Amino acid sequence: MIVFDLKCESHGHVFEAWFGSSADYEDQKARGLLACPMCGDGDVTKAVMAPAVGAKGNSRRDPVPAAPARDEPTAPVMNVADQAKMQALVEALGQAQAKALEGSTWVGRGFAEQARAMHYGEQDRTSIHGEVAPAEAKALIDEGVEVAPLPFPVVPPHAKN
Repeated sequence: MIVFDLKCESHGHVFEAWFGSSADYEDQKARGLLACPMCGDGDVTKAVMAPAVGAKGNSRRDPVPAAPARDEPTAPVMNVADQAKMQALVEALGQAQAKALEGSTWVGRGFAEQARAMHYGEQDRTSIHGEVAPAEAKALIDEGVEVAPLPFPVVPPHAKN
């Protein structure tokens, strides 16, 4: 596994993402599968990362960080006491997503086509979930098709071990 800091170009949100390899990142980027979890922007690139280099034995362990320049973007942070609360919220959100997907059918990349067919009465309404590029999701919303992004990625049934 490899961890990259990614950044959405529209708002500058920086977030962490895990991939099986650098090639997996490149493949997902090329297929338009990457999106900012904060704003949904699909224009995502690798952010500058500091290398993980261990400290020298005689160096100070907790260097005082320099204050960011006024025009430099900052990232939200939390103290350790709130970390447990955030973890509980994330777990609850994951459970809510799993409950919402119960009885839903995975339609993969056919999501937009089937959602439109249901919206226009060409197909019976049923609960589905799948994949669309961010621009296609926006087009669905602009047409009035009722769709919502999932907060967490879903592993397609054919990809489960």
